[in-house]
Amino acid sequence: MSRLGLAAAETIDVGGQRIAYRSAGSGLPLVLLHGLWADSRWWRRQLESLADEFSVIAWDAPGCGASSDPPADFALADYADAVAGFVRALGIDRPHILGLSFGGGLAIEVAVRHPDLPRSLVLASAYAGWAGSLAPDVVEARLRAALAEADRPPEEWVAGYVPGFFGGPVSPDVVADLIGIMLDVRASGIKPMVKAFAAADLRDGLAHLTVPTLLLYGGRDERSPLRVAQDLHARIPHAELVVLPGVGHATNIEAPAGFSDAVRRFLRSVET
Repeated sequence: MSRLGLAAAETIDVGGQRIAYRSAGSGLPLVLLHGLWADSRWWRRQLESLADEFSVIAWDAPGCGASSDPPADFALADYADAVAGFVRALGIDRPHILGLSFGGGLAIEVAVRHPDLPRSLVLASAYAGWAGSLAPDVVEARLRAALAEADRPPEEWVAGYVPGFFGGPVSPDVVADLIGIMLDVRASGIKPMVKAFAAADLRDGLAHLTVPTLLLYGGRDERSPLRVAQDLHARIPHAELVVLPGVGHATNIEAPAGFSDAVRRFLRSVET
């Protein structure tokens, strides 16, 4: 068992690339896509809380967790194709796809490039890519900082991100869980991810999203603030926006019960 109380990840070959994942439960499939500085352990609470009704599958993105590293020039489109290959390799038919932060943008790219794949989308704390949601100077500052940090030991910089992930005080155990995940980041994984996301502008594709879509945000998210949520809400046809009051960027960790309740209610509303 891992320090987060999870069984070790399984692995599967996807086009010659090793992709690791964790799964739990049975029912309609729900694929979880984590954000930057993370892996499938990010979803520990949802693997527990949603497994009673869904077959929950959380991947390790290429370069994260136990998955093999991607090429240095891996673009967001390549990550999206990897998701599609992963779903096919597991034999999953039209899963719900839930992505948080980077994972939310990745879910959008999956739906644009592979429109027949998702049954629905849950975009949590999401961006239309950094270039599509943030001012150029903010994108440059985030990219520059992340690339510089990647070449230093995580112990030197991980704790600095913690306050920006939460909207209020959280328990020491929650902080320890988050830091434990982030300490395992490796340069060969994070550099391609941040470069891909910094360059991504997904706004043109939002109007073409036709599957049911839930936007799920924290009311005190400073990294992906409500103006980002409102822009996506205006651009995605028939999308629903739910805001968790007082919650920051790591919505599923800070408010796991409210997060899972919102996801469960939305997924139940999707025609099967």
